[in-house]
Amino acid sequence: MKIYFASDFHLGYPDFHRSLSREKKIIRWLDEIKKDAEEIYLLGDIFDFWYEYKKVVPRGFTRFLGKIAEITDSGIKVHFFTGNHDIWIYDYLPQEIGIILHRKAKTMIIGNKKFYIAHGDGLGGFDWKYNILKRIFTNKILQFLFSRLHPNFALFLGQKWSLSRDTKIVKKDGYLGDDKEFLVLHSKEIQKKEEHNFFIYGHRHFPKKIKISKNSEYFNTGDWISHFSYCVFDGEKMKIKNFE
Repeated sequence: MKIYFASDFHLGYPDFHRSLSREKKIIRWLDEIKKDAEEIYLLGDIFDFWYEYKKVVPRGFTRFLGKIAEITDSGIKVHFFTGNHDIWIYDYLPQEIGIILHRKAKTMIIGNKKFYIAHGDGLGGFDWKYNILKRIFTNKILQFLFSRLHPNFALFLGQKWSLSRDTKIVKKDGYLGDDKEFLVLHSKEIQKKEEHNFFIYGHRHFPKKIKISKNSEYFNTGDWISHFSYCVFDGEKMKIKNFE
């Protein structure tokens, strides 16, 4: 049995037709891995924008949501770490499709290995501008005020905002180097305080494996816009793979 990690599907980006094509590819991947998956970890930005009202959720993504429900119904655990694009997931997806929701970085023991798992946004305090923005987005009063907007208008604003940010993400040059990547720097700081075997993130849209220390490795799952990459753990080793 294997453990799978993936992130940054950005379903909804950049338009309906291209998102649908990518969604169908993700379904083919899920159908393939469910044959030997013990657990699946989705590390955020699965949706390009998501906001739940108490009685209203965004339309679309029915194939993906149905497939995740099928997988959780079969007994396979699906963990969902919220990202900066789908930070406003509340109780609908846990209740409706059975995901296990995580909002913060988490240390977990899988097999006999210790993992540090997160989407990756805002960790370590290196991106102080984003951390200020995240405090705004997670403010309960501002969330309440936003939810008073009509869903058609609110989701329009959110999708426009996400789309403009995604355009910048896709144009990134990729890996910046071990001495500049804030997730690598953050991992090294955590490793000094508490030893882990694996640090695994999404967010950066660039699949990467590097050594953090003698017994510790950093992995980034990449994305499903350009790389269609994911990580798989077989109980001892972690590998980065590409689908189709």
